[in-house]
Parts: sequence; structure tokens; C-alpha cells
Amino acid sequence: MVRIWEQLEFLKPGWTDVVEILLVAFLAYRILLVIQRTRAMQIMLGLVSLAFIYGAARLLDLVLIRTLLEAVFQYGAIAALVVFQPELRSALARLGRSKMVRIFQRMEVGRIAEEVLDAVISLSGSGHGAIIAIQQEIGLDEYAETGSSIDARVSAEILKTIFTPYSPLHDGAVLISGDQIRSAGAILPLTQSQVDHSLGTRHRAAIGLSEETDAIVIIVSEETSQIAVAIEGRLEQDLGIDRLREILLGRLPALDTALEPAGLQA
Repeated sequence: MVRIWEQLEFLKPGWTDVVEILLVAFLAYRILLVIQRTRAMQIMLGLVSLAFIYGAARLLDLVLIRTLLEAVFQYGAIAALVVFQPELRSALARLGRSKMVRIFQRMEVGRIAEEVLDAVISLSGSGHGAIIAIQQEIGLDEYAETGSSIDARVSAEILKTIFTPYSPLHDGAVLISGDQIRSAGAILPLTQSQVDHSLGTRHRAAIGLSEETDAIVIIVSEETSQIAVAIEGRLEQDLGIDRLREILLGRLPALDTALEPAGLQA
């Protein structure tokens, strides 16, 4: 019994220990926010279970179990880097985001939104599938390189032409940066999260890109003609034009006066 109490001496914290505990708790909370609803959560629960077993082994002086778990933890760190690679990439991307003011001017942003809305409405009405990613703070250069360079001003007509069935670029994604269509036919990363099995490749790719960047990704389903939007790893489906406008108003600066004259009522 005396030996167990000696093992518990470390539980008498000073003020510096309290500060460290609070910092670690905050970091753990932020990590849990990133990995929630992903496969990493199940792995994390397994690691927590091993940690409890290791703690019990230390308290009870179970040398063999403690030694084995120490070896697992030592080499498991390398394995964790491989297993958690998608989640680590997403977390680092989020840490790198800033809240700088958008570079678009009021009227130019309104024009871009009008053109995108016009194209999405037309594509949905025609039953043509599409995926359009609008760049925010995080650049999309690495994804643009997987498609064909366009470098044309954002235009509803160009967007509708790109997604015309059987055109060379209709299966990939269009990437918009500023007032330019940067790339078409781009390949996006598929999400590693558990999602509805009924979702197609476009929806999975849209979620994947929104997990790794802060892009607004708009999807038009080829099967149902429904409109969906993926933002920050979350997918909102079956949108009407009013809801799509509301999302753009909340994500892009100064669109409240610019969108109304477009005549794109639901």
C-alpha cells in the first residue's frame, strides 16, 4: 500500500502543473474537434485504452506489461504519423488559415457570384453534373496542376460549356481563384471520413477538398440535379437558390447589394 502511495506522489500539482494541464486539455479539445466523425476517432479511443492499461501497470508495478506498452508507444509514434496523415494534413491546413480581409472588391465579388449562381441554376435545370471550387484564403495550386489551365474570367457560359456532357473536362472540377477560372478537369482528394454510401465521387471529392482547405465547393448532382455545398468538411444537400445565395452571402464579402440585381430568384 505504501508503494502505491509513493507512485501517486506525482498527483500533487503546483501552479505550473495546473497551467500545463490546462494547455494540454485545450490542445486535446482542438484535436478532438478535428478528428471527430473520422476513422481517427476509433484509433484514438484504442490509444486511450492502452494508456489506461499502462497507467494501471505502473501503479501495480506490472513490469512485463509496462515494458511491452512502452515499446509499443515508442515505435507507435512513427506508425501514427502514417495512419493519421490525412487528419494531420487537414489540421495543419486549418492552423494556417488567417482571417485577413478578402481581396475582392464589392462589385467584382458580386459579378463572380452572379456568374456562378447562373451557371449552377442552368446546370441543375439541364441535369448536368458539376463541381466548382471557389478559393478562399488557402491556395488551390496543387489541385489546379492536376487539371487543364484555363485562366479565363469567371463566366456562366464558360462554366456551362465545361460541364457539357462528353466534353473533355466535364468529369473533373473547376477551380476559381479571384475573378479567374484557374483550372478545369482538376482531380480533388476524396474524403477519408465515413460518409453516406449513396454519395457519388463528386460529393466525396468536394468534402475531401473542403476538409483540407477553406474553399467553397458547389456540387450539382448528375443523377438527381440537386445542388449541394461542402464547407469545412460538412456537406449541405438539396439546396434551393435562396439557400445557396445565403451561403455565399455568409462566406464572400459584400454580396448583399450585388446579388439582388442578378434576377436569380428561386
